[in-house]
This record gives sequence, C-alpha cells and structure tokens, in this order.
Amino acid sequence: MVGGGGMGGGLLENANPLIYERSGERPVTAGEEDEQVPDSIDAREIFESPFLHLAHLIRSINDPEHPLTLEELNVVEQVRVQVSDPESTVAVAFTPTIPHCSMATLIGLSIKVKLLRSLPQRFKLDVHITPGTHASEHAVNKQLADKERVAAALENTHLLEVVNQCLSARS
Repeated sequence: MVGGGGMGGGLLENANPLIYERSGERPVTAGEEDEQVPDSIDAREIFESPFLHLAHLIRSINDPEHPLTLEELNVVEQVRVQVSDPESTVAVAFTPTIPHCSMATLIGLSIKVKLLRSLPQRFKLDVHITPGTHASEHAVNKQLADKERVAAALENTHLLEVVNQCLSARS
C-alpha cells in the first residue's frame, strides 16, 4: 500500500511513474518582445507561453497525485498541441500516465481552466485525451467538451481549490 503524497491525499494509482526531462525554454526574439508587432499564437506558445503571462504555461501544470509537472510525466507535449490563430482554435491532447487513471478528468479540467484564463476569449478550446490512451476516453472527453458541466465543476469550491493547486507554482 502506497501512501498518498498528491493533492488528493489518498492512495496513488501510479506510485512509480516514468519521469521525463523537461524541454528547454524557447529563446525570446526581439520581434516577440516588441509590443508594436502583432504576435500570433502557436503550439509552442500554448505549451510554454512566455507571452501569455509567465504563470500560464500548460507544461508547468502540476499533476494532482505527484510532485511533478504534466510535462515531466509526459502527459502534455508540444507535438499534441494544435493551434490555428486565424480560426481562433486550440486543441490539446493529453495522455494520462496509466489507462485507468481516475485523475484524467481533473487533469483535463486543469488544462482547460489554464487556457481559459490565459487566452483571449475568441479562442475555441478542445482539450481531450490522446486517442487510445485511456479506458474511459469517450466519457472524459464528453465531460470536458460540455461547457455546462465544466462551469458546474468550477462552481464546486473543493474542486476549484484542487484545480488551482494544480495551476499554482510549486514551492
């Protein structure tokens, strides 16, 4: 029996996850720093986002069970982020560490909330499980795509507190 060290405080489903090395930070160009030049949003910006406020990076979202980021667990990768700035769409596929991960909905909700708080309102968001990587993929994706269910989840103060812990910087 493994004691819980995560935010839920219960037993860990995946006590020994594989840990991946963080990718390097993107160098900032002079053109990107110039506030007079329009800056389009791309997959790299969604993944690490030096311009959408330093605190808003999906790569640095904390896992609810482990003291690791979603990037370190390979739950999110830049290659699974699709952006069309002209069409105002962002799609993020995430891969839970195990096929029966009970935290999948919470992880997806955390990613969605981070993007909702970070991106201009014109963007339509699609946060979903990478196809074929979770036993309840269809049910979780349906929940994440339902605006009313997401809004209702965020009205739950305990759930919102857990999401905010996932989104806060680790000390």
